Amino acid sequence: QVQLVESGGGLAQAGGSLRLSCAASGRIFRIVNMGWYRQPPGKQRELVATVTSGATTVYADSVKGRFTISRDNAKNTVYLQTDSLKPEDTAVYYCNGDITNSRGYTYRYWGQGTQVTVSS
Repeated sequence: QVQLVESGGGLAQAGGSLRLSCAASGRIFRIVNMGWYRQPPGKQRELVATVTSGATTVYADSVKGRFTISRDNAKNTVYLQTDSLKPEDTAVYYCNGDITNSRGYTYRYWGQGTQVTVSS
């Protein structure tokens, strides 16, 4: 079993920044992809950014140029640097990881979510 623990959420003013972290723990053979999703109040969960094991990144159009996803493989951790925050970025942010076990099967795990609130 794998656990993802997120941190770094909180309150920010428009134009401010937050750095979100998500650390994976447990019996991990390989972390294939890691990503961040968010769910604004009253809306569906949406992809924010993903990063592959080879550090290839994909961003939602709404965050391009403002958010940066990165990973530290030695720490089994993915980060999301959020800059130039807007009120519409307010959401619960969820970390996920596609993690392969020793049998060669890959499963998607999710963190508990961390609240990001941006005021105008």
